[in-house]
Amino acid sequence: MLLQRLTLADFRNYSELDIEPTAGLNVFIGANAQGKSNLLEGIAMLGTGKSFRTTREADAVRKGFERALLRGEAALRAGRVELACSIERSSHGTRKSYTLNSAGVRYANYLGRLRVVTFVPADLNLAGGTPGARRAFLNIALSQSEPAYYYELARYRKIVQQKNALLRGTIEADVELLETYDRTLVDAGTAIMLARDRLIRALATSAAQAHARFAGNESLEVTYQPNVAFQVPTSEAIRAAMEARLAHSREAERVRKSALVGPHRDDLGLSLDGLSLAAYGSQGQQRTAVLALKVAQYAVMRELGGEAPLLLLDDVLSELDEERATAFLAEIGEYEQAFITATHLPAGLPAAAHLACVAAGRVRIGVPC
Repeated sequence: MLLQRLTLADFRNYSELDIEPTAGLNVFIGANAQGKSNLLEGIAMLGTGKSFRTTREADAVRKGFERALLRGEAALRAGRVELACSIERSSHGTRKSYTLNSAGVRYANYLGRLRVVTFVPADLNLAGGTPGARRAFLNIALSQSEPAYYYELARYRKIVQQKNALLRGTIEADVELLETYDRTLVDAGTAIMLARDRLIRALATSAAQAHARFAGNESLEVTYQPNVAFQVPTSEAIRAAMEARLAHSREAERVRKSALVGPHRDDLGLSLDGLSLAAYGSQGQQRTAVLALKVAQYAVMRELGGEAPLLLLDDVLSELDEERATAFLAEIGEYEQAFITATHLPAGLPAAAHLACVAAGRVRIGVPC
């Protein structure tokens, strides 16, 4: 999978941009607040249709304008694909639309065409932040790789909202309706938990291997911590466990007026040499572990999708020592296509890396800053 052309119009600080990235490692260098992160955000939005920086996507439209447009051309194993995402803001709110090969499509049909793996400073929350950040990490990886997962996740979230409304008394109490909601939660929840279990097992192996390459004297362990414990990862076992937990928690849910059981309360466990990474890991250890997790995500998504995703890395080297940074750069230099930002030329950069200078919303390919 190669992104061969990227066009931005009125996106962040880019009035217009048209570049042709190359295969291999693309390194964008420039001072802070010049547009490096904006560039990676634009590439990511072409893949996921969403910003990794804000939930207020109207902010991505350049000040003084009403519409931002992102376009990309990519070469996939299945053939060439053209993607576009537009963001329009008005007094009535924000509207996004998507096109695939010049035809308008729904978001569900757009997602996953151009797969991306991102690492931005906020991703350090994977190590020390809330379970919600780690669930989002799993959801993004699986939604891009498995269309059925996105469908089940959307169905599950809708039913959780409806169940919570019923428990809060927003809608009239109805025992039969509550049982219907629970049956749907079991159906969708079982599919979600099975997919997460498969992904995390694959991530665990790959992340441990990657971490050993970056920090050979420490051992990283990645584990699934489901809200509903199950003995074996089968549909039957998970369904039975979830049904039992729902029955046991019915009174607690009524008292607390909230859905307490299901994968919306799952977590991803990260430990280093048997100790919690969040509780005992230094910032450097957490950063290295998250890098290993992202490298693992790249490898697993490549295996699941049959081709390599794009790797987007925003300011990932600033807190790594030179030895770890060099090891990391050597690894991603072998990837099909990766994009990395930095404020200065990184030490240990592979000779084959392609440099570009970013300044004031302009990108000059092949020109060091």
